[in-house]
Amino acid sequence: MAAISRHLGRDNCVQRSKLCSPAELRNHKFARSTAHLLGLGLSPSLPFYLASWIVLGAGMGAGLYDAAFSTLGRLYGQQARTAIATLTLFGGLASTLCWPLSALLVSHVGWRAGCFIYAGIHLAIVLPIYLFLLPHEPKRNPATANAGDGVNKKLFKQSTTSGSALLFGLLAIAITLSAMISTVVSVHLLTILQKGGMTLAAAVGLGALVGPSQVAARTIEMVIARFHHPLWITFASVTFVAIGVSALWLGMPIVPLALAFYGAGIGLESIARGTLPLAMFGSNGYAKLMGRLAMPSLIAQAAAPSLGALLLEHFGAYDTLATLSGLALINVALACALGWLVFGRRRFQVQPR
Repeated sequence: MAAISRHLGRDNCVQRSKLCSPAELRNHKFARSTAHLLGLGLSPSLPFYLASWIVLGAGMGAGLYDAAFSTLGRLYGQQARTAIATLTLFGGLASTLCWPLSALLVSHVGWRAGCFIYAGIHLAIVLPIYLFLLPHEPKRNPATANAGDGVNKKLFKQSTTSGSALLFGLLAIAITLSAMISTVVSVHLLTILQKGGMTLAAAVGLGALVGPSQVAARTIEMVIARFHHPLWITFASVTFVAIGVSALWLGMPIVPLALAFYGAGIGLESIARGTLPLAMFGSNGYAKLMGRLAMPSLIAQAAAPSLGALLLEHFGAYDTLATLSGLALINVALACALGWLVFGRRRFQVQPR
């Protein structure tokens, strides 16, 4: 998103080529994901199977929250906060619905037929939603847009010298750390709990608390969103994650409560990732900003499972949780620094435009 917008310009993106619109990127994600599913189902050999997964990776990159948030930011501007929270609420139900459905399909019709069924869902349900239900971006007057771009560039230069680069850097680090922590815990949670002495059945049962906790936290946020700045969501998110991971590390006999705190924290993190940049930097250039913020976090998410596995293998579950707890506490400090810059020193904040 960021690269296309930078090279073609926003006006070309909006008026000449919808290819760089975030909504269109999600359509390309649909095409790649459907092709991947069909390719998996038809794969006659391992190389073909692996190639299908490469196609899936391209589709997944355009189908994450970042592309969806960019679409909502371009469509609704500063009013996108409610839409972002609503989207994450439904997104939190994805694994709750699709994991059991996938298991059912594999056990009854096999994995190849399951891929074909998911491809059919893409064609029959997802494609019409993208084509007919997703609102179109309002048309912009070229002269007004060009004039606005000139003002935005001037404001950007002024804001860079007054501290917005520091704001962006802190925000990017905080988002990246959150992504790394949540990925490690999500991938290795069952292993960590089992190394703590739990049976597999008990670990699975407790791990299931994370999903409902995410949905509950997002539901509460939707109700009270109009009463506070998105920065408070970020602070609550990183604090809840730090409490949950630290409680697991210290071995407190409150594992369900610790996982509930962790689940609530990562549930709010998804909302904060979309709403805080919008509140800080405004809706103009929001898609490009989200692309820049997503890059380091996606790299961290890709590396986190392997790093987590190495930590578990060489240092054990206790030291792995200690490392994650330390990173979570660093994230709390970063959130406090962001709050000080935004609320305590208003001159560092880029006003929404």
